Amino acid sequence: MHSQSQQSTATNFTELAEQISQGHQLTADEALELLNTPDSQTLRLVGAAGALRREHFGNTVKVNYLVNLKSGLCPEDCTYCSQRLGSKAEILKYTWLKPEEAVHQAGLGIAGGASRVCMVASGKGPTDRDVDRVATMIDALKGEHPDVEVCACLGILKDGQAQRLKAAGADAYNHNLNTAESMYPEICSTHSFDERVATVREAKNTGLSPCSGLIVGMGETPEQLVEAIFALRDLNADSIPVNFLMPFDGTPLQGTWNLTPLACLRILAVVRMVCPDKEVRMAGGREMHLRSLQATALEVANSLFLGDYLTSEGQDAKDDLAMIGDAGFVVLGQTDHDTKQQVNPLSETTVQPTGDPCDKDNAQSPGCASSCGSATVSPKSGSAPSCCGTDTAEPVLRRRGAGTAQNPNA
Repeated sequence: MHSQSQQSTATNFTELAEQISQGHQLTADEALELLNTPDSQTLRLVGAAGALRREHFGNTVKVNYLVNLKSGLCPEDCTYCSQRLGSKAEILKYTWLKPEEAVHQAGLGIAGGASRVCMVASGKGPTDRDVDRVATMIDALKGEHPDVEVCACLGILKDGQAQRLKAAGADAYNHNLNTAESMYPEICSTHSFDERVATVREAKNTGLSPCSGLIVGMGETPEQLVEAIFALRDLNADSIPVNFLMPFDGTPLQGTWNLTPLACLRILAVVRMVCPDKEVRMAGGREMHLRSLQATALEVANSLFLGDYLTSEGQDAKDDLAMIGDAGFVVLGQTDHDTKQQVNPLSETTVQPTGDPCDKDNAQSPGCASSCGSATVSPKSGSAPSCCGTDTAEPVLRRRGAGTAQNPNA
């Protein structure tokens, strides 16, 4: 099928995108060839994939906001994760937020333009009591913000738990496949790839919108990356977050820097061309890996997280919104507003933290958040200048928002 395009994919991006628009499903060989596009041709690939993005999503960008309901203390051994069993990463660690605090944190993200709130808790999977706790939070959040989408992310679900989340008002459930089945034993031994697939299917069968994505840059081969992307297509996930490995110090993958900005663009473009009508989200690690090409990535990705992540800082929320507006996009759900005008109120409500900014042992302190939030990654070392006078490796650890007394980056 389409033998001509298979022979010359690298020079016929536009033709291939048109074929996809007309119903052609990208083959694994075509996807692999696209991943191997030379740097000099990558922006042409982005342009072709961007035509598919605009066909299905116009010039809108969906803004999502993370609330980390329970940080650290996880019994799983996922090698990439700062919250893993045995992690020495100096992240914030706290048990469950109170419902009112969770709703408050979510509301701040909504005020910044988020139309979806992702409520996340560490651990292999929730107990029934945990599900009840989160259901209470969802019900309260929907009571204050009835139009916001809520996506729960609580790990591997047991029978009946998806239904209870759905009944409480959850709209979606996130459980990432993260990588290819063939690579999964290398990154985790405490649960299986099949358990992850089963949870996504259970959520989908219950009527929750399935959200499942990737972590790239962990040492996977191009073939394994294609394998993972096609597994997501087979799951028919509605939204696909693409995370770029944040190599936290104190984890087995610390010091792992396998990505370049152009490689990240190629990955996003291939995800778009394999799954042309799905929400593709540039997620964790975009700041340090895409760097100055983040706005370019919006040509293929139609979704992002606003502000900070679970345990690390993201780009300032006001800079996220400015980037969206400067690139000619509009925030989904606010198409009648000038995106750039949302930036000023965010700047005006910023509260300067107090206390010792370098007290990493105090979970209520801001750490290096305010002065290091815009630290730039060195492409060679992956390190950033420290506000505390010593070198510290990226990512900058979160010391604000949920679980602290400091205002979030929202």
